[in-house]
Amino acid sequence: MDSHLLIKNARVCYNGSLIEKHDLYVNGITGLFQDSLTDSECHTSLRTIEMGNRIVAPAFIELQINGCLGIHFTNFEDERSYRENLQKVSRFLAEKGVGGFYVTLPTVSADVFKKILPQLKPREYDGGAGLLGAHCEGPWLNPSKKGAHDASLMQIPSQTSIEQLYGDDDNVSAIRMVTLAPELDGSTKLIEELMKGHDIRVSLGHSAANFDTGLAALKAGATSMTHVFNAMNPLHHRSPGLAGLIASEESPYFSLIADGIHLHAATLAMAFRANPHKCILITDSVEMAGLADGLYPGHAQIPHQQRKRGNQVTIEGTDTLSGSCSSLDECVRNLKQWSGCSLAQAVQCATENIAKMMGLKDRGVIEVGRRADFVVLDEIGRVLETWRGGEMVYQRG
Repeated sequence: MDSHLLIKNARVCYNGSLIEKHDLYVNGITGLFQDSLTDSECHTSLRTIEMGNRIVAPAFIELQINGCLGIHFTNFEDERSYRENLQKVSRFLAEKGVGGFYVTLPTVSADVFKKILPQLKPREYDGGAGLLGAHCEGPWLNPSKKGAHDASLMQIPSQTSIEQLYGDDDNVSAIRMVTLAPELDGSTKLIEELMKGHDIRVSLGHSAANFDTGLAALKAGATSMTHVFNAMNPLHHRSPGLAGLIASEESPYFSLIADGIHLHAATLAMAFRANPHKCILITDSVEMAGLADGLYPGHAQIPHQQRKRGNQVTIEGTDTLSGSCSSLDECVRNLKQWSGCSLAQAVQCATENIAKMMGLKDRGVIEVGRRADFVVLDEIGRVLETWRGGEMVYQRG
């Protein structure tokens, strides 16, 4: 982008509220928001976009995605085809309002981790969402809460090391988050090593931990919980488990799959209302997202056939959910409808909250100095346009 950009008369989502009749300025050289344009900038090359009171929000951030369009991120043939698939995913996600995504690698063998992690270092793609790194969901998980993961590949922290499972420091540098079960032997030391030694966020999930064990993990440095209520002990009035942490004084961030399948609408609303500023929306989408209903083969994570029905995917012959096929913009609309919150509050759970949790300083919020990654939404949250660095990469037909 060479020309500067003036976006006039927008309603801007910021910190869970809508700022009315707001103008935004984008530097055409840097692709960043700035507080104004100088006279010389206005007279050199300026594009003016009249929003007409339409809603402008930060581009969504996809924290947990396993794949889409028939692409599962654990399938690796060679570097070239893998990177081409990442670019396909990037363009697909831009159509859903996503400006950045973390590739989720579930519990797989050490060999698979070591092959794939070098491909997941952050990078930007022309015409699509940016790759922000890897979210490793495993292998330090509790087999009793395995969900669709392969329990035979799960590990105990005290018996393994980061290097043994993920590879050298160059591989580990691609990882931005690890989900683990805090009740496993050696987990406290592992949490501290991940956080202090590698600046990797730790999330609690696929766990049978009780409330106190969860608190101890937070004190050790864990900052979030993965798909709360799913693959963990249920919330009980005398034994709240990990789920009870969402309303505690030490509340971590917590992610929710807002597809109407993994969580009942009332459960979703209850969790959101407990702490809207710590709530995070994820899709946990799998490779059947964007494909027709039907029977599909397994992969390195799930060596069984899978059945897709709408947004629901199960391991064939069972009722075990292996993921979702929802999109992040759909999750935003669902949260708005089911909780009664405003669109700006729902957007915050797919943007600003994630940016704060992950320590992102360059995106996720519409403010001066950050990338001009934004979406234009209608009144109910449908994506009309997606912009990256001040350039439109998607427009609804």
